[in-house]
Amino acid sequence: QVQLVESGGGSVQPGGSLTLTCAASGFIFSDFVVSWYRQPPGGVGRELLASISSDGGSGNWRDSVRGRFTISRDNNKNTAYLQMNSLTPEDTAVYSCGAKGTRGQGTLVTVSS
Repeated sequence: QVQLVESGGGSVQPGGSLTLTCAASGFIFSDFVVSWYRQPPGGVGRELLASISSDGGSGNWRDSVRGRFTISRDNNKNTAYLQMNSLTPEDTAVYSCGAKGTRGQGTLVTVSS
């Protein structure tokens, strides 16, 4: 079945960096747009951060992460990535990826000194 599994979350100090990974299975990964989302603690909904097309073009950038986050994918590995730099406490959230109408469970990122 279609499955997306995120990893790479953790605790980091303000100004730090993390790279999240989204491993996909159960579908032809290279045929689909992949998006990254996040839901802050106590948040009422997910925020779309960015999307990446099959050929690697990115879009739908959220203004608050534009220029600090980079989205990429490796179709040979059925994997997408979210490189996050210059993290702030406001970036604390559960981060998840989505593709083909499915979202993963997410991985928690905590930014705190």
